[in-house]
Amino acid sequence: MIDRSFVQNIVKNYNSSKISITALGSHSALDIMDGAKSENLNTLVICQKGREKTYAHFTRIVDDMIILPKFSDIMTEKLQQTLISKNSIIIPHRSFTTYIDYDSIENALKIPIFGNRQMLRTEERNVKKNQYYLLEKANVRYPKLFSKPEDIDRLVIVKVMESTRKIERAFFTASSYKEFNEKAEKRIAQGIINAEDLADARIEEFILGTYFNFNFFYSILHDRVEFLGIDRRLQTNLNDFTSLPAKQQLEIDVELQNIEVGHMPATIRESFLEKVFEMGNKFVNCTKKEFHPGLIGPFALQSAITKDFEIVVFDVSPRVPGSPVLMMSPYTHYYYGESFGTGKRIAMEITEAIKEERLDEVVT
Repeated sequence: MIDRSFVQNIVKNYNSSKISITALGSHSALDIMDGAKSENLNTLVICQKGREKTYAHFTRIVDDMIILPKFSDIMTEKLQQTLISKNSIIIPHRSFTTYIDYDSIENALKIPIFGNRQMLRTEERNVKKNQYYLLEKANVRYPKLFSKPEDIDRLVIVKVMESTRKIERAFFTASSYKEFNEKAEKRIAQGIINAEDLADARIEEFILGTYFNFNFFYSILHDRVEFLGIDRRLQTNLNDFTSLPAKQQLEIDVELQNIEVGHMPATIRESFLEKVFEMGNKFVNCTKKEFHPGLIGPFALQSAITKDFEIVVFDVSPRVPGSPVLMMSPYTHYYYGESFGTGKRIAMEITEAIKEERLDEVVT
């Protein structure tokens, strides 16, 4: 395990006037880069060969680019030393933890990370101290879990990895053990999933409600949880299918997928905000006890609000959630008098930490 003091010593030796905000060129790198430039910080994007055109296109916000044969080459000693020489601070997002394995992040990556690197693994449902564990400890409601399909007694959603694209989950619903087997066998036969991954699938109660992705930011400098805003996810081919008339839906035999391809902004009734604040605070306080020093920076609680006005969290993002539409959020405007996204809020925290000589407090 990379000791936090080791990383803190690295940033203490950085040239604080030349900090490079660094991210893998994927997921939400543009939001991160744009936020950094708004605070006059240097930016560096690490791209995988063949995927660099997007970042070469936006020259205003990308100061420097490193192109690698594959993202995981960031782990080479030579490149790590290069990034450290550039005063890099990595901003983790979902692609970061997809293309670089957790063991490497926790035990071998020497570059300072904005956030808590030990918490990144909690996103995975197959580890002991996972997001379910944290939600339970925080006393935040999450869906009922089923340890085996034979126990299904209500509508559930089955979360299983796709057979070919391991970064995507081939969700499907079922309301009985019989339906579970029928849908699973069909998907295995079609090559969408395989039997081995199905054995590790998570079966959750399907929460009927309105879906909100609540985006937060914990400022360790101010010991404050801020509510940045809400996005809703656009998914293929689910969104297109549900827009069809019911008669056509019944006539079409197509396997639905929940692959996120975009976002749209949303707001929530003011009468719900106290519940949202309470949920965010409870979760952060729990992480302080379970993963010292706890969450640092952005996180999201993907939730549904039921007909009884109860908030149920079904997914946790302990890193940059990837919601660029937060730039239009009214909630950051309420705090700061201007609307901005997660990338700028990160840059604001880093800029303040530099000014106060507290940069070591925001990294692990």
